[in-house]
Amino acid sequence: MSDADQPSAQPTATQHADHHDVLRVVGARENNLKDVSLELPKRRLTAFTGVSGSGKSSLVFETIAAESQRLINETYSAFVQGFMPSLARPEVDRLEGLTTAIIVDQERMGANPRSTVGTATDAHAMLRILFSRIGTPYVGPPTAFAFNVPTRVASGRMETKAGAGRTSVVRQQVYQGGMCPRCEGLGALNDFDLSAIYDESLTLAGGALLVPGYSMDGWYGRIFAGAGLPMDKPVGEFSARELKKLLHGEPQKIKVEGVNLTYEGVLTKISKSMLAKDVEAMQPHVRRFVERAVTFTTCPDCEGTRLSAEARSSRINGQNIAELCALQISDLAPWLRGVTAPGVEPLVAGLQHLLDSFTEVGLGYLSLDRPAGTLSGGEAQRTKMIRHLGSSLTDVTYVFDEPTIGLHPHDVERMNTLLLQLRDKGNTVLVVEHEPETIAIADHVVDLGPGAGSAGGEVVFEGTYDALRRSDTVTGRHLDDRAALKDSVRTPSGFLEVRGASTHNLRGVDVNLPLGVLCVLTGVAGSGKSSLVSGSVAGRDGVVVVDQGAIKGSRRSNPATYTGLLEPVRKAFAKENGVKPALFSANSEGACAGCGGAGVVVTELGVMASVESTCEECEGRRFQASVLEYTLGGRNIAEVLELPVGEALTFFSALSLKPAVVVLERLVDVGLGYVTLGQPLTTLSGGERQRLKLAVQMAERGEVYVLDEPTTGLHLADVGQLLGLLDRLVDSGRSVLVIEHHQAVMAHADWIVDLGPGAGHDGGTVVFEGTPADLVAAGDATLTGRHLAAYVGG
Repeated sequence: MSDADQPSAQPTATQHADHHDVLRVVGARENNLKDVSLELPKRRLTAFTGVSGSGKSSLVFETIAAESQRLINETYSAFVQGFMPSLARPEVDRLEGLTTAIIVDQERMGANPRSTVGTATDAHAMLRILFSRIGTPYVGPPTAFAFNVPTRVASGRMETKAGAGRTSVVRQQVYQGGMCPRCEGLGALNDFDLSAIYDESLTLAGGALLVPGYSMDGWYGRIFAGAGLPMDKPVGEFSARELKKLLHGEPQKIKVEGVNLTYEGVLTKISKSMLAKDVEAMQPHVRRFVERAVTFTTCPDCEGTRLSAEARSSRINGQNIAELCALQISDLAPWLRGVTAPGVEPLVAGLQHLLDSFTEVGLGYLSLDRPAGTLSGGEAQRTKMIRHLGSSLTDVTYVFDEPTIGLHPHDVERMNTLLLQLRDKGNTVLVVEHEPETIAIADHVVDLGPGAGSAGGEVVFEGTYDALRRSDTVTGRHLDDRAALKDSVRTPSGFLEVRGASTHNLRGVDVNLPLGVLCVLTGVAGSGKSSLVSGSVAGRDGVVVVDQGAIKGSRRSNPATYTGLLEPVRKAFAKENGVKPALFSANSEGACAGCGGAGVVVTELGVMASVESTCEECEGRRFQASVLEYTLGGRNIAEVLELPVGEALTFFSALSLKPAVVVLERLVDVGLGYVTLGQPLTTLSGGERQRLKLAVQMAERGEVYVLDEPTTGLHLADVGQLLGLLDRLVDSGRSVLVIEHHQAVMAHADWIVDLGPGAGHDGGTVVFEGTPADLVAAGDATLTGRHLAAYVGG
């Protein structure tokens, strides 16, 4: 080979690698995407817009991010992959130019009561190390300050052989943990309100037990009788021994009608079955029972700190670890700057950066001991974002799902700055967003549509923000939408009085919330809005709260099952055809034998990824062939479940099936007319799940509806429809209280209560009460007033 043939070692003006500057998607068909192909610029910020259900999440999360994660997983050995989640390849012809994808979504953090902001971000771990190094008096290693680690004592005999001799020593070893022994690190003790467990005037046979599922007509009645409990004696007349057996009886083997069974006391069984579960995951009637029957009190030994007395005895600069974790993070950071002990400088610097990052993302008002499960979706997303701000990684694809959720307009500018910082470090930033202020900072915009569900799934625009504003797409037409202040507002029919509210950061708030009108509760994130509602409004008679809690559901759950719509539909099919309703449930007798009613067959390949394929027997329709022969109005049950909500409303209206029509009308009201009845809940977007929950809870009989940021996940074009829904609720005689940051909802309100002026201990007071017009007239008096004035004037 001559010298001329040798590859040059000298850098040229452009290398071949420099041409890989786009992320290319070819033929994406995941969910409702219709053969989408596009090129996204790398190391730029790209915003994905479109109405809810148009396919944004399907393209960004379920295609681009999912394939990136799947390819990374495949680099591990087959053995390691066996311990990792199995990811199927997305429905796409080709993806080129992928880089490592880091997803920062709005999924709430786990509701495990042992998880806090400190444990979720490693801040608590760093504090524990700091106390184990320089805390006085010395208590022990870092585990001595961990409220999830109990103190353990081990003892035993050790023998040592040396030549012909043998030495025997008895040793005791203490493994120091920081858990409070009384509350086991939970900070609270639970007790039962016995009046919610049983009615002492009734007998067991007469229905004395008020616990869900404890019917004496079935096996429970036989078990209680078999255990020797008096069935025809009022519980109030039980002897102390009988009552102890009823409530606290230990597991006992008994034989009832020749069947071996186990008897357990009622409270013993409840503690194992109900209290061991996440309250959010319970069925609604069970959750209501637990909230009514179980009372939680602060642990008197640790005073709610979760820590043992030894852990609380160690101090640095006069503060123990529990006191520091209770501080607002914006106050903890200055305290840490005063720690100058030698040997811990790198640890202090790392913790300082972490705490400063909290303030940067607008979460300085949190404390490290705040339970992770109490964070909103927006707070959880920003908490996850913290670990990436100081990362040295570059050329990474960051994927954000509506990062401005839960942010006051004042905080949106700060979030935009953080997104641009990530981009400027050389990363590709993909953002699914509805907020015009965030879309405006994007280098590239992809608009999907034109509609939702089957009417969407296409790229209707690609280009700059200014070009999108001039385009004729749904998003382009609504970018400059401004809701005007109303000419006249409703007059309150009364007031819901709140006096001395002091939950979390509230400072003895006294406020009258008007009834019979649309009242908006606003203020910067952390100002005390949710605290006011949860501590002083929720739980009152006639109050229905629609919060941001996630919908729990598997692949088998769908809008028809979740809303209760399937029940009248099954009964109508059964009545029409003279058969049992159970035949028309894919989870019961009518299920396809080949797939068990799932519609798909999952093939496990040992440690390799599982393969999911459509069931050949039912062709994905989930039901037995014999069941599909029965029809109602000319359609079988599978065809009915394939109908979009809007078409189903027309179909059941023609059949005069009123129970189904009522449910479907509520789904249309919240903007879900395009979702199919049988669509798995796992495929719904965040905004769709939120509105599905709203539709269900609208059915509850209440006089006051409290909605927590109902515009979450809503496209600009859908906000008007939501305002119409809120107006209909008020006009029907209900009172509506909305926690909201969206200026369109503020402008449309009859009354505004603004909390602030800041977050955490800088908030917690009412800074304004009055009409939207009065708030705008006040101008710069409050942050909310300033932004609302700019909105209606823009």
